[in-house]
Amino acid sequence: MSRPARALVAGLAALAAAVVPGPATAEPTPGGGMNAAATTFFDDFEGPAGAPVDSAKWRHEIGNGNEGWGNLERQYYTDGTDNAALDGDGNLVITAREENPAGYQCWYGSCWYTSAKFSTAQTFTQAYGHFEARMKLPEGRGIWPAFWMLGADFGDVGWPDSGEIDIMENVGHEPGTVHGTLHGPGYSGPDGIGAAYTLPGGERFSDGFHTFAVDWSPQRIQWSVDGNVYQVRTPADLGGDEWVFDHPFYLILNLAVGGRWPGDPDGSTSFPQQLVIDYVRVTDGATSGGGQPIVGLADKCVDVAGASTDNGTPVQLYECNGTAAQRWTFAADGSVRALGKCLDVAGAGTADGTPVQLYECNGTAAQQWVHTAAGDIVNPHADKCLDVTGADSADGTRLQIWTCAGTANQKWRV
Repeated sequence: MSRPARALVAGLAALAAAVVPGPATAEPTPGGGMNAAATTFFDDFEGPAGAPVDSAKWRHEIGNGNEGWGNLERQYYTDGTDNAALDGDGNLVITAREENPAGYQCWYGSCWYTSAKFSTAQTFTQAYGHFEARMKLPEGRGIWPAFWMLGADFGDVGWPDSGEIDIMENVGHEPGTVHGTLHGPGYSGPDGIGAAYTLPGGERFSDGFHTFAVDWSPQRIQWSVDGNVYQVRTPADLGGDEWVFDHPFYLILNLAVGGRWPGDPDGSTSFPQQLVIDYVRVTDGATSGGGQPIVGLADKCVDVAGASTDNGTPVQLYECNGTAAQRWTFAADGSVRALGKCLDVAGAGTADGTPVQLYECNGTAAQQWVHTAAGDIVNPHADKCLDVTGADSADGTRLQIWTCAGTANQKWRV
């Protein structure tokens, strides 16, 4: 969530809490963590119904803050299980309720709603990696769920200099759309750098669980929903402003009500509202999420040569190593994506032997693929299969399209 006064109060609340041992911190790994990633933080919210969240992982942030956390928000965050508890089925449920218990005072007077907010500011911070949560979102005007991160140096440098990475924000009157945003010096608040992702076919994020993630490596952050990459940001996107995403951050989960962005609830908004979180997972490399390896001949992987994002970079067969250059997503538009770009038939060719490359996603027929039940990956435009040249299993063998023959060098599993 993204406004300076709210972020300031959030950080001060964390700093004002009882002193505890310092947070587990994962520092940047050499080379951006290009080895197979290990899990550094995980909570699957297993436990009996009604139990509170694990305080060894999460700490409550309580109150309403200065001007409603800087956003004119209408909720008071409590630490009670009426607003956040395990459901006994492996989920954490954050519940926003329409109520005004005595003593819950907000910036404008008595609060209208209660809800809950958690962070790992005192228990876990990390620079770089894969950060994801699987959640089912609420919906309704004035409802504002979020999964986000703040720089762990907030107490020293303040916001926005600490940086903020919004992995997922949703305003409830847009039930099929989520937003991912960066905030930093010169690009904060309404000037944040971001993009939106909308589910196809009028689907809503309240209809079922979806996975929201960022893959964060030096000089690069990539957002995905259900493995579909929809945004990549680098320092080049900041117009000369400072890139401050080079140090540990901490996680935040919350369900706000009202505020400048979503507006206040109205007569169409029902209560209680619930944000249901299945799990939160962090790994130590940005290579473990945002896609899956495509494995073929000799149990080797489809790989982007040199992990380069340049248009025209060869796509090859290579020993599986868990890097981002081998993490592919079969997107809803028929494309196959890695490193924020698409698997592409060079020159939109249809002849046997036309090489396959990485290229800026453009929606053309050269970037349309179908993974069949038989294990073929077919480009329908050419009516040909993704093929390992010469059936050569050596590292670095170029991939191409070829008439589908059912041979081992054309069989792929995800």
